[in-house]
Amino acid sequence: MCKKHTLRHGAALEHGAAHEREHQHWTRRDFLSATGLLGAGSLLLGGIPVRAFQPTPLMAGLSIGGSNDRILLLIRLDGGNDGLNTVIERGNQNYYDLRPTIAIQENQMWALSDDYGMPLQTNSLQPLWNEGMMKVLFNVGYPNPNYSHFRSSDIIVTGTGRDEVKTTGWLGRFLDNDYPAFLETPPSVPPALQIGVEANLIFTAENANMALAVSSPQEFYQIALTGQLFPVDTLGNSRREQELFYVRQTANAAFRYAETIRTAYNKGQNQVPYPSDNKLAAQMAIIARLIKGNLGTRIFMVDIADFDTHVLQRENQLSLLQQVATSVRAFYDDLAYGNSGLEEKVLGMTFSEFGRTIYENGSKGTDHGAGTHTLLFGGGIGNGFVGNYQDLSDPHPVYDPPFSVDFRDIYATVLQDWLGNSPELTTFVLGRPTPTIPGLVPALAPVLGDNARCALIGHHQHPDLPGTIEIKYAVMQDGDVRLQLLSRSGQVLRILVNRVHAKGTHTFLFKPSEWHIAPGEYLYRLQSGGQMFERDIRIATL
Repeated sequence: MCKKHTLRHGAALEHGAAHEREHQHWTRRDFLSATGLLGAGSLLLGGIPVRAFQPTPLMAGLSIGGSNDRILLLIRLDGGNDGLNTVIERGNQNYYDLRPTIAIQENQMWALSDDYGMPLQTNSLQPLWNEGMMKVLFNVGYPNPNYSHFRSSDIIVTGTGRDEVKTTGWLGRFLDNDYPAFLETPPSVPPALQIGVEANLIFTAENANMALAVSSPQEFYQIALTGQLFPVDTLGNSRREQELFYVRQTANAAFRYAETIRTAYNKGQNQVPYPSDNKLAAQMAIIARLIKGNLGTRIFMVDIADFDTHVLQRENQLSLLQQVATSVRAFYDDLAYGNSGLEEKVLGMTFSEFGRTIYENGSKGTDHGAGTHTLLFGGGIGNGFVGNYQDLSDPHPVYDPPFSVDFRDIYATVLQDWLGNSPELTTFVLGRPTPTIPGLVPALAPVLGDNARCALIGHHQHPDLPGTIEIKYAVMQDGDVRLQLLSRSGQVLRILVNRVHAKGTHTFLFKPSEWHIAPGEYLYRLQSGGQMFERDIRIATL
């Protein structure tokens, strides 16, 4: 029999104020909600709000383009999913002793293997498992876990430890590194899209901002066509004006994405039925359409709430898991329709802020716990298990078994092997050298560089116009272009070009005397598609 369980104070509903504190830590998302910025930048596709995000670390390898067309889909299980009842260790009597009423019985599960099974409500996933399109990572967590929903969520999405506080997400830092000119000349395709009600810190970069809420794709598209963007040039440095700058810059970035999102959504089609009355399925159907419509976005996130199962867990969690399973199955069937091969390019990954206690509570539920299982989906990833299942043989009266797989190792593997980035970039994003998990996903050779967004061609003296320099540059997509002249110390002296360009090669005739530029050594900088390129230039005697 199991030992007596002394519940950690604050983990359960009956702990009153202490439990409320675990739910109600004041965070960035509370501020955004209170100030009305939380819903900014959304548009409706199929009745579901879609939010376009600024650069964040996990999109560089994705959004660059080139030979890397892999896509990442994050599936957030909001509230703390119970891993022990998601993937069950078959025949483990300790499990049944710890959970006398909520445990999943042998005749109520389908077999992943001789040792593990999943509830019958998730049997939509069985074909994915059998076809080598699903893996399970056991007991994912981090040292000394925090049991507050908001604090643990922030730890998970920032990729930090318990005692380190960051205001940027792991994906945010990734893209921020790859799109240094994002705010000045954002790409015409959003680097990432989140579909759901709440924005997430995971996509926050150092200078990224929220986008303005728009009620429909038609309105969003109309704003983009008419160019009704908010001016920011006249704003000063007061706190109020800087806050207004933040909101207007967000709106401007969001508008630029409206047309490409709407075009891709109308071009793509769902070719398999998705389950009705399932909000997660509706979100994933939209993503499938955008992918099939060649939007070009490489990172998506969806979420499903109510995994905080303190009371009557069996009924509630099994219903949620069924929604996840049927949504994922429909999504991958849709991608694979007509032997398109798209299912091979999309890696799906679940994550949650923490797991649940190994003990059942007095309300036929579970309370805030430590590690939980992560599920991976995608064509060509194979099937199998990673890490060690929770040891239930000698349970501690208060604490759960220690985690088996550090969530940051999963992030490092996604960054390097799936997205094809270097270990140096992974170290920058996660703030420390982080090991990858061998064989977790098919590895992609690192991308060594890509000028898919824009590139400087060079400059030379004009053959027929004395005192004139031809600066040539290529733009690989329609969008804003900014060409600047800088001092050797990096100070911007003149903005030579600041307008929308069509895709192609362009020439700017630069006559220094007309710009009142003295002879000397300078730099010129091209910003386009969120990227930035610089080159030396020498201006001779006039």
